[in-house]
Amino acid sequence: MQISDSSTRILAGLLEARTGQQLTMSRRWRIETALSSLLRERGISTLDELITILVMGKEPSLSQMVVEALLNNETYFFRDRAPFDLLQRYALPELAQRRARSKRLRIWSAGCSTGQETYSLAMLFAEEPEKWRGWTIDILGTDVSTACVDRARSGAYSQFEVQRGLGINQMIKWFEECPDGWRAVEELRRPLRFQVHNLLEQPPHPGGFDIVLCRNVLLYLSPEKKTLSFERLAASMAEDGWLMLGAGETVIGQTTRLGADINARGLYRLVSGGQVEKRQSDRRATSARA
Repeated sequence: MQISDSSTRILAGLLEARTGQQLTMSRRWRIETALSSLLRERGISTLDELITILVMGKEPSLSQMVVEALLNNETYFFRDRAPFDLLQRYALPELAQRRARSKRLRIWSAGCSTGQETYSLAMLFAEEPEKWRGWTIDILGTDVSTACVDRARSGAYSQFEVQRGLGINQMIKWFEECPDGWRAVEELRRPLRFQVHNLLEQPPHPGGFDIVLCRNVLLYLSPEKKTLSFERLAASMAEDGWLMLGAGETVIGQTTRLGADINARGLYRLVSGGQVEKRQSDRRATSARA
């Protein structure tokens, strides 16, 4: 099934207009595979016929379905485990101390896809019940895809999905069998909320998040959109908050608002007012006294 260059340009324009993501050459090979099931469901014989329907504008909902099909929703539990270990080793102990009075943490998983990242976060807290007893842990997962948000909210995953990143003991402890596979237990779902949100929009709670995860999303944005996204992420963070990016992503050359934490490579902090340097100095002093 072939698609013309003009149709490819239309799809690329639609995807970028709706999500800010680019349909780069490395992603264009996925077009036919990504849209094949949608064509069958709608009884459309060719990709160019689909483009004609989109251009005519008679089925607005079809445009959203096409965009969601083109998105890369690859994710799994504890993806690239090392960053989660950094959270446990550096971010969470510091936040536990700094938030000892309020006993509340707010975490945002931006571009959460089908939700495995948010449930991984919930497991970090659920597996240390004594440490977090009495705390309010609020974890928000957002994605531009309505279908992904609905799936994440359900907490239901196939056998294959729960086995990706989870050990057998974790799977049995935190998931229960359901008709279509496995579903996260109530204790794991309780701190989680999900909503549709575009990263290019204003953040859900400006200045309110202690930890923000935005992993493998910025890879697909143009330089201008990437800069705007970093502004949104920085605006969402508490002054002493933390940011986790994907393994192939960095703030270097992208923004002046965020810098790498020298003690936790792979995590980022706000740099305005010398906050990163001050926090790191305080941490070194604390370690020396210990």
